[in-house]
Amino acid sequence: MARKRITMQDIAQASGLSRNTVSKVFNDRGAVPEETRRLVLTKARELGYAQLPQEPEQGKSIALFTQHKLLSHNFGAFFITSFTDQISRAGYTLKMFEISLQEIREKRLPPHLDLEETVGILGIELFDRAYLESVCALGKPTVFVDGYPRAARSPIDCDFISMENLASETALVGRMISAGAKKIGFVGDIEHCNSFYERWVGCSMALREAGLPIREDLSILAEDGEYYGDPAWLLRQLEALPEIPDGFACANDYLAIHLMTALKKLGLSVPGDVMLAGFDGSMEASVVTPSLATARIPSAEIGRLAATLLVRRIEQPDFPFHWTYVKTTLIWGESIP
Repeated sequence: MARKRITMQDIAQASGLSRNTVSKVFNDRGAVPEETRRLVLTKARELGYAQLPQEPEQGKSIALFTQHKLLSHNFGAFFITSFTDQISRAGYTLKMFEISLQEIREKRLPPHLDLEETVGILGIELFDRAYLESVCALGKPTVFVDGYPRAARSPIDCDFISMENLASETALVGRMISAGAKKIGFVGDIEHCNSFYERWVGCSMALREAGLPIREDLSILAEDGEYYGDPAWLLRQLEALPEIPDGFACANDYLAIHLMTALKKLGLSVPGDVMLAGFDGSMEASVVTPSLATARIPSAEIGRLAATLLVRRIEQPDFPFHWTYVKTTLIWGESIP
């Protein structure tokens, strides 16, 4: 009796994963966490799959460190696709490691990381300065995308890339002021990351230049957490404000969209009663009603730039460190008249 031919679907079922994830491992398409990759290959060997992928050449692996699942949001998905494509063309393989909060607190590297075969490190969605410094201390070529609050005032020894925040945020808030807003609050944890902090600075600059006060008492600045996605929690924050401002500048589109829901529950219209600005240029920003005024982040382009910088750092380790800001594009949605 002929032996059953093992397929990727068989491996997916044995691993408890999707066929798409298994395909990424075997076809080297897209980033997959290293633990997931090991699981897939182990199950493939156990089942007797005939076409196991070749292990990457020693010393040709780039490690991606992240605290969050990058493919779950627009920026991460487009960034990873372009970054992976670019380093693959240069002959490198990407291994993704999700860093736990405990590892960050203890400044520990992921357990499956092989430093000897790792030639470079990319950090994204990591905002703890002490942890980033411990990664830099490894002496490996390193690029971080975004970083800890006020990063530009105290750089560390690595290449750094960020979307441009100040100019776009100043323009968004300036548009609210031109439309008649006199009292503007900010929504988001300004100590969460450098981008959020710079967007707060941009908001403050626009107010100061217009001769208007910076109203922290009309802002929602709680520590970043899942409750920002809870309209009921946001509703309570709004009810606790001394008054509802004329407009809110939000640290990203996610916050702005949930705030819009909370405002509507209060019986307030956007932009009739309250103007709103987001940041990111997410797909959701264009389909929500009213559409959101925001700033589009060129995530795919940032991915390609990060790959270019990291490959150059690998090949030219003594090249001066670059701290690079990539221009964002304003999108004038209907949430500001």
